[in-house]
Amino acid sequence: MVTNYIRLGVNIDHVATIRNARGSIHPDPIKAAKIAQFSGADGITAHLREDRRHISDDDIKKLKDQIEIPLNLEMAPTEEMLSIALQAKPERICLVPEKRLEITTEGGLEVKNIKKSKLLLLEKIINKSYKNNINVSLFIDPDVKQIRSAKNLGVKIVELHTGSYCSVDKKNKQQELEKLKTAAEYAYKEGIEVHAGHGINFDTVVNISKIKYISELNIGHFIIGEAIFWGLEKTIIKMREKIDSAI
Repeated sequence: MVTNYIRLGVNIDHVATIRNARGSIHPDPIKAAKIAQFSGADGITAHLREDRRHISDDDIKKLKDQIEIPLNLEMAPTEEMLSIALQAKPERICLVPEKRLEITTEGGLEVKNIKKSKLLLLEKIINKSYKNNINVSLFIDPDVKQIRSAKNLGVKIVELHTGSYCSVDKKNKQQELEKLKTAAEYAYKEGIEVHAGHGINFDTVVNISKIKYISELNIGHFIIGEAIFWGLEKTIIKMREKIDSAI
C-alpha cells in the first residue's frame, strides 16, 4: 500500500567524523542521535566502516542501548560485520559496497553480476539476520536488473542510491529522476519496500519525495553540514517539512 508519509532516517556518521578529527569525545554522535529523535526523526542510520573512520563499535552499542527509535546499521557484507550485527541486534542492517580509499559510498551494491563466493556470503548474511529478527536492506543503484536480483536473494527492502540524481548537471536531472521513479515503481510492484538516500539536500529532497513508492529517506551529510549554520534540531525539522510538503 502506498502511504502519504515518508519516514526520515538521520545518519549521524559525520558527527563522529568531527569527533575523530581530534581523537576526543566531542562532539558525541549519541547526543546527535538523541536530538534527531527529539526533532522528529523516524530512525537513526550509522555506517560502521571496516576502517572505523567515523562510527565506532562502541557507538553502535550505545545507539542500540540509548535511542528509542529504530537503528539502521549500514555495513559491508563481511563476516566481521555480520558478527557485530548479530551481537548488536539493530532493527535493520543495510548492506553497502565499501572501498577502502573512497571518500564516500560511490555507488550501489552489485548483486546482479557477482562471484559465487560473494553471493554465498550475501545469502548467509541475509538468512542469519532474518533468523535473528533483523531486517535487511540492500543499497543498490536504481536499476531494474539489480532489484530483480535483490528479490531473488529474498530481501524485502532496497535502498535506492540517489547520488547520481543529486549530483548530476541540470541538463540530465530529469533523466536520472526517471530512473529513480522506474526503479521505485518496479520494486514496489514486486512487493519490495523502497527506501532512498545519498547526497540528498533541501532542493533534491522535494522531487525524490514526490515518488509515491518510496517509504523512507536516509539523509546524513547534508543534515550534519547544514546543522553548523542552523543547528541540528532546526535542520531536521526543516527537512521533515520539505518532505511533507512534497507528498
